Amino acid sequence: MADRSGKAGTRYRVAALKSGTPTPFDLRPDAEVCAAIAQDLDLLGLRKLRFAGQIAPEGREGWRIDATLGATVVQACVATLAPVTTRIEEPVARSFLPEERLNEPGDGTEIETPEDDVEALPDVIDLREILTEALSLALPPYPRSPDAPEHEAPPPAADEAGERPNPFAALAGLRDKLAGDDDETP
Repeated sequence: MADRSGKAGTRYRVAALKSGTPTPFDLRPDAEVCAAIAQDLDLLGLRKLRFAGQIAPEGREGWRIDATLGATVVQACVATLAPVTTRIEEPVARSFLPEERLNEPGDGTEIETPEDDVEALPDVIDLREILTEALSLALPPYPRSPDAPEHEAPPPAADEAGERPNPFAALAGLRDKLAGDDDETP
């Protein structure tokens, strides 16, 4: 996988990142990498995959990734197993802090929880790993083909008068029966 600027790889050594400026990236995996990711995520197909954004310093010791994930995925329909194609466009944000700083309270007496999770800062930021995880979270959990039959729950059985039975009446009957069994116990 190469980024748009021609740099090879998806792994950025944190010690080599410039602390004063963001490091942009624009990853467009080739067919071989897309096939490997599709296999990892149990997809029928994956195309038009793009992960673009920047790795920027955050505070004195942290780093942040702000990116956009775009992909066209093909999954099996949960009802018919027919291919279902979905276009995904998702913002991705990740924050990293050194592990020893993760559990430190802030300057005030109250501890603020950031909107996004903060992860331990690794020695190497692996963009392919982040891309794959973000894609797996963005996938539709139950892809359904438009041709899939709609299934409905069967209607409850009606009594002779055509009315639906009251489930609470059945429970009351069971309670009365159990109470009657207790009275017969010597």
